[in-house]
Amino acid sequence: MEKSELLKIAKKHYEIDEVVRLEEAIDYATIKHDGQFRKSGEKYITHPLRVAGILIKWGMDIDSVIAGVLHDVVEDTETPLEDIEEKFGKNVAFLVDGVTKVGRARSGMDNLEAYLPQTKDNLSKLLIAVGQDIRVIIIKLADRLHNVQTLEYMPPEKQKKIARESLDVFARIADRLGMGRVRMEIEEIAFSYLRPKEYNRLKNEMRKRLGKSTRKLGRVREDVENQLKKAGIDFKISGRVKSIYSLHKKLQKAGEIDQVYDLMALRIIVKNKEDCYRVLGVLHTMYKPMIERIKDYISMPKPNGYQSLHTTVITPSKLIAEFQIRTEDMHEFAERGLAASFHYHEQKSSKNYISGATSIQRGLPDQEIKGNGGLTNELQWVVQMQDVAQRLRDGEEISSDQLQVDIFGDRIFVYSPKGDIYNLPEGALPLDYAYMVHSDIGKHAYAFRVNEKIHAFDKPLQEGDVVEVLTRKNQEPKADWLDLVTTSHARIKLRSQLKRKGIIEPTSNATAIQARKQAEKKKI
Repeated sequence: MEKSELLKIAKKHYEIDEVVRLEEAIDYATIKHDGQFRKSGEKYITHPLRVAGILIKWGMDIDSVIAGVLHDVVEDTETPLEDIEEKFGKNVAFLVDGVTKVGRARSGMDNLEAYLPQTKDNLSKLLIAVGQDIRVIIIKLADRLHNVQTLEYMPPEKQKKIARESLDVFARIADRLGMGRVRMEIEEIAFSYLRPKEYNRLKNEMRKRLGKSTRKLGRVREDVENQLKKAGIDFKISGRVKSIYSLHKKLQKAGEIDQVYDLMALRIIVKNKEDCYRVLGVLHTMYKPMIERIKDYISMPKPNGYQSLHTTVITPSKLIAEFQIRTEDMHEFAERGLAASFHYHEQKSSKNYISGATSIQRGLPDQEIKGNGGLTNELQWVVQMQDVAQRLRDGEEISSDQLQVDIFGDRIFVYSPKGDIYNLPEGALPLDYAYMVHSDIGKHAYAFRVNEKIHAFDKPLQEGDVVEVLTRKNQEPKADWLDLVTTSHARIKLRSQLKRKGIIEPTSNATAIQARKQAEKKKI
């Protein structure tokens, strides 16, 4: 991508003064990277320009785009961060610094098995950088996406290393952020380098089967279009082909490709949620639904915030067809995830933007954990991660296995008796839920009722459980509760309470930090 091309795209999305700042950043980065080249032989500046182009496509704010242009300047040249701050402001410098830290934290993290104590320091750096502003990891995802797109120029050993890390770490983070298109592209490319024979075999299998069913599905599409028009529903319809990596994962469970019914699906996009259910009704009137394959991700979103109705039907010609039904906003989120929630350049003059609410600040109190700058309940893990990051900065002792569960583990939904949704890692215990609701509720918990039955402290919660916390004012937390929590959020809150009560001693690291702060106050 050339400078002129990037600026042409930027002019469609940002104000004139913002485009001027972007052009200054491009000129600055071009000078700094002068004489540096990619493995492809291209000038190095082409990489940050493409990263910036990806960020514009995702709808990120101008500071993120500028940080995308400058993201390698500090790490790959002799430029101090202070120069970035002086020329482009504190916000851009902060983002560049965060992306640099994430890059350094990647060292040695080739797969999830690398998240062991010896790499805790690296993971801590990652959490601290990301926990301060989620835009840091979004910029890093854009950087990683372009890097995997150009893997062909790397030596084979390096290809596999980057592909493995991309699949195990960055694709999972993209999934956690709801960035489905990014996740899928990273997975596809990484899988093609890690298992090229299997990738090509599945690709050929897909080609054969899609050739047979495309014509039949085309006739189904015409019939559906006619019925939806008769029903007076405003809609758009398109086809969706399953990714190779998704097929690979599905086959590990299904075993036979004949048991995979969604190789090709039809996606119907409508104006509002009510129309989603109207379309579902039309489809089930036309065709016989496979009841066990009806999924309502609108009333029960996936842990990453994904919303859609899924149904699989059998047509009169015996074709098994899957449909996905969603609104335009749901589709936008399914494609771009959390990046779609920002829209910084559209909000830049609002009170929330100026105060930093949309940049997802750290340090939120318990009662705010369910709502933050566009975050949904399903993305509560982001706020928890920020909480972990703050405690790491303060010197708390947090184990690597806790961090792994909170970030990369599977998630479940549980409900309060009033119907509020809470998102927890799989294997979470009742006290994890109590501390997520509020630290005082956790502190005073003496029993739990799950699905209207008394539930043991050490019995894991399950998807869909309705959890009631029974409290007493004179109930106090106990040291053995540390064995009855699995989330770092609950553990942090509990340890803090136990320290205040004098039940456990502060960690030596935290004590040293506190002593240093007190000494500094005395000097002043």
